[in-house]
This record gives sequence, C-alpha cells and structure tokens, in this order.
Amino acid sequence: MTHRGQRARVFAAVAVGAAALLVAAFMAFHAWREDPVADAPPMPSPDASRPAEPATAAALPPAAPLRLEVPRIDVRTPLMKLAKNPDQTVETPPLSRAQEAGWYRLGAAPGSRGAAVVIGHVDSTRGPAVFYRLGELRPGDKASVLRADGRTAVFRIDSVERFGKNRFPTRRVYSDPGYPAIRLITCGGRFDRATGHYVDNVIAFGHLVRSAEAR
Repeated sequence: MTHRGQRARVFAAVAVGAAALLVAAFMAFHAWREDPVADAPPMPSPDASRPAEPATAAALPPAAPLRLEVPRIDVRTPLMKLAKNPDQTVETPPLSRAQEAGWYRLGAAPGSRGAAVVIGHVDSTRGPAVFYRLGELRPGDKASVLRADGRTAVFRIDSVERFGKNRFPTRRVYSDPGYPAIRLITCGGRFDRATGHYVDNVIAFGHLVRSAEAR
C-alpha cells in the first residue's frame, strides 16, 4: 500500500471515531435534558431559624408529667421535677438517680402549648443511664408522657440532632414554637476527661400527635 493510501485509511478512521463521539455526546446531552431531576431548578430552602409547624393535636391544659415511655429505646421512667441552679443554669437529675429523667418545670408541661423539656443522663460511673440510647431514635418514633390529669400525651419524633455544648440551640429548645412540642436531651459525642463532661448534646425534637385518657 502506498503512503497516500495509508494516510487515507488513518484519516477515515479518525473521522469515524469523531463522528461516534459526537453522536454519543448528543445522546448524553438529550438524556440529561430529559431527566426531570437534573433539569429542575433547585427548590428554595425554608427558613432554618423557624421550622415549618407540623400537624399537631390540640393542646392540652397544663398538667405535671408523671412518667415517660419511649418504646424504641426501651425507656420507661418516672419524671422528677427540675428547675434552675443558683447560677441560673438548668438543673439535671442527680447522678445518684441516673436511671430517671427529669422535666423542666419552669417550661411547658408535656401536651400543653410550648416546648416541654425532658433531661436525662447518658451514663454514669455505674454504666448506661436512662437516655443512653437516645441517639438511636428516628423520625416517626413515638414518646408518650403520662400526666397527672390522667391523660397520656403522645409525641412523634421529628428529628434527632447533635450540637456542641458551645453552640447549644437554646432558643430552639426552650422557646414556644406555637404548638405542643417535646425536647428530649442528653449528652453525647466525645468524653473530655480533662473536664469530666461530654462535649456535645443529643436532642430529640418532637410534636404532639394525640392524647388519650389513661386506662
């Protein structure tokens, strides 16, 4: 074969390859354009500082809580009353009663409008404590509170989140969201041996879905 013939065959092969690449690129482009997810504009994100109000049951009159049950993590605990320490920080249950959780009585009662705050330890020197498995909760799980008026308030867990203690979401936890809500709080993350405390908090956020007379 002459050099001219060899050059012609090489040129033809290159031309065929380039045409194939153009066809593939054209098909890929149209496939991408026809994908409704790829082609859709991004949805606007809601205001993170004010979550959308979930569908809730009607608020109950205030009544002290007696017992908390969270089936998914095998919690069934009486609720002691908590207030504030002399330095104005929120009390926590004494470590001598680490298997019990406490209700912050200066806030909302579970089932009434506002954020009902329940605090429990994750562990103690004797082992796992009442909220050891709090981080295992998932959206849709239920938490029930038996109240002194004989009613049981049932909450749906919306989210479980972890925050560094230096950025604790005080307003989100304690402020009135405009509906009956619950916040379950414990410690989490890394244990700092220098301070003797965990560096994070684990918080489960939920809202009231129904209430019932105790049987």
